[in-house]
Amino acid sequence: MQLIPQSPDIHAYMAADEVIDHGHPLVRETADILWTATGDAYAYAKVAFEFVRDTIAHSADSGDPRVSWRASDVLGTRNGICYAKSHALVALLRARGIPAGLCYQRLADDDGSHPAVHGLIALLLPGTAHWARQDPRGNKPGVDAQFSLGAEQLAFPVRPELGEADYPGLYAAPHPAALAALRESADRQELWRNLPTAL
Repeated sequence: MQLIPQSPDIHAYMAADEVIDHGHPLVRETADILWTATGDAYAYAKVAFEFVRDTIAHSADSGDPRVSWRASDVLGTRNGICYAKSHALVALLRARGIPAGLCYQRLADDDGSHPAVHGLIALLLPGTAHWARQDPRGNKPGVDAQFSLGAEQLAFPVRPELGEADYPGLYAAPHPAALAALRESADRQELWRNLPTAL
């Protein structure tokens, strides 16, 4: 899908802030370890994606009640929902100079009920002409997200007939609705009630 950057400045997609805190020692240390095991931008991006996808539990799968939202906290707790895991992956990519941003989908249950906004990321690797979406949500039966610069293999392909949609925006910082849900929730149960249903 064609993404629409929310900022014309590529440097916005490499910046650090309170959420994407890639200057934090834990983010830098993790990025250094992963880079040492790879050595080039493509291999690093793939390994960073798999690290977040596979070693940071999605709290809906693990049952962990903690709500993390800052990238360094997500890496520290090894826990988070899709938004939080996306923050961690974007921070790891930016820590190695790879432009990365946040993007979103509107998903629903199989009968179209309970819509919620799902978070994922997009990156721009050297020598490529387009942003490639990646979904670090975490695999489980029925979910098989893989790193790809070609045909997307996301956790949840959208089903327009159920009101699902890919939002075209590519955000340098988290969407305010997604971030507010994280920051204003004391635990995972409250977070489920606070999740935005649309952007």
